[in-house]
Amino acid sequence: MISDLKNGTRIEGEVFLVADSKCGVGNTGKRYLSVSLQDASGDIEGKKWEIGPHDEEIFSKGNLVMIQGDVLSYKDQLQLKIYEASPVSQEGVDWSLFVANAPVAKEEMVLKLKDYLNSIKDEDVKTLVCESLKGYKEKFLSWPAASKNHHNYVGGLLYHSLTMADAALVLSKVYPSLNRDVLLGGVLLHDLGKTIELSGPQATVYTLEGKLLGHLAIGASIVREVGERLGYDAYKSLKEDVSEEEKQKAFHRYEIWVCFQHILLSHHGKPEFGSAVMPLTREALAVSMIDDFDAKMMILDKSYSALQKGEYTPRLFTMDERYFYYPHYSPEMKNPGLSKEEEEALLK
Repeated sequence: MISDLKNGTRIEGEVFLVADSKCGVGNTGKRYLSVSLQDASGDIEGKKWEIGPHDEEIFSKGNLVMIQGDVLSYKDQLQLKIYEASPVSQEGVDWSLFVANAPVAKEEMVLKLKDYLNSIKDEDVKTLVCESLKGYKEKFLSWPAASKNHHNYVGGLLYHSLTMADAALVLSKVYPSLNRDVLLGGVLLHDLGKTIELSGPQATVYTLEGKLLGHLAIGASIVREVGERLGYDAYKSLKEDVSEEEKQKAFHRYEIWVCFQHILLSHHGKPEFGSAVMPLTREALAVSMIDDFDAKMMILDKSYSALQKGEYTPRLFTMDERYFYYPHYSPEMKNPGLSKEEEEALLK
């Protein structure tokens, strides 16, 4: 397993999944392959300095390859120097050996999702959220939340959404000015567009829609379509003779619908980070901040997992090229999220 590799380890006939592969050119003008390999325990970067006639095909993204090589330390990071590689058939493969899974069992996460959805008291919010998830349920339960960096594993999207929901419920208790139902629904839906943006958990790549539209626009379009189908836009065409009560009910549904689209379009916070608009409601701002916080904590957890206390991470591209210190006072690494008892207390 990759997590067991040490500096100086000789690899003989180990099989890995090709997560990525790029051809580079060295200082002498000679071509080489830079390869990202993975199994269920982690990933490692590899270099093949001598390219054979079929190597680029062998190392195509998504392939399984049998490797011969040496594990070396380069800039305080383990790297694999590849000597030989051969393709491996994918027939009958147990993909759980090559693709990491969320640290919490799928069944447990599904029950938690149901609890959170059932706890939404505003029926207009609950209907919009549940109907938006319905058409993408299977993907939502198994898709990664990213192709790399954070939550890039089977069930990562659901796990990311649920840890954000845990944080959202605590914050709604501390800050009662937040609409608890809208905030909870917002964090559960915020990355729904990734079910279309990303290809899936195995050798994840961005789809055509993912590259050209992005998950913020895709997610907002899903919510928009669902709202139109369910009549959340009826307020725009109300007749003048309807009662004030009917008008208020129609406006409530319309406002909820527009604000949920806004949450999805703004949850990256700023245009330079990909947001279509800046967050302009309390709940949109909170979803954006919770999302950023959860992603950064996961990036650090992943980086710290390879360290001993008292060591430093390498410079992290997604954290402004900063390195981070792993203090001795840090608690032992464990999965984030609420216990069942803590969850039940928040749902009361």
